[in-house]
Amino acid sequence: MTDRGARAAELAANLARVEERIQGACEAAGRARSEVTLVVVSKTYPAEDVRLLAGLGVREFAENRDQEAVEKAAACADLPLVWHFVGQLQTNKARSVAGYADYVHSVDRIKLVNALSAAVGRRERPSLNCLIQVALEKESGLGEGRGGAAPAEVGALARAIVEAPGLRLAGLMTVAPLSGALAGRPAAAFDRLIEISRDLRTTDPAANMVSAGMSADLEEAIAAGATHVRVGSAVLGVRPALG
Repeated sequence: MTDRGARAAELAANLARVEERIQGACEAAGRARSEVTLVVVSKTYPAEDVRLLAGLGVREFAENRDQEAVEKAAACADLPLVWHFVGQLQTNKARSVAGYADYVHSVDRIKLVNALSAAVGRRERPSLNCLIQVALEKESGLGEGRGGAAPAEVGALARAIVEAPGLRLAGLMTVAPLSGALAGRPAAAFDRLIEISRDLRTTDPAANMVSAGMSADLEEAIAAGATHVRVGSAVLGVRPALG
């Protein structure tokens, strides 16, 4: 077997295990499998892995660094893929991200809303789907300086996105917090996100996307009601430590 064939077989086996977990979590929660979208986080892995996974039926991929995302999206431009940007985003990168991303999961401040709106105005593609990143630890007064909006800030951000030309409010994103009252309690954290999501839909009923859960806690996210799970290492393998 060639190296490419071996890698394809490895990815297929990993993907099958993740699919089994998602299916099992959906059944346990009384949800249809079609209610949950798998987004594969391909950061640090080559475009060739994206192409192999696309051949296995994966259509949605996420990146968290703009430079890597630009190159990977260009290398796979011939494939019918959906690209999600999930990393912290500086306003000076908004124009670049708007060039390839279908979804931005990390909108957390008004300044970024304005930058993305201006960037979308310069592109020919349709409106950009925006998710508000919720930092649940900030509800406990922690996490200052980290990415994500405090739950109390979600309403104002949602209104800004709805009013911004070229942007569409898609929903919410979170990462299970490492500090605060919900630290080490992903199920409770995701339940809290769902509560915030219900409030959000009073601003825009169509903003029903809930991006939560990763390789370690996708079951808890699906049980809570997540619509999208962001899985990297469980599909692609454990990433090497950065030197």
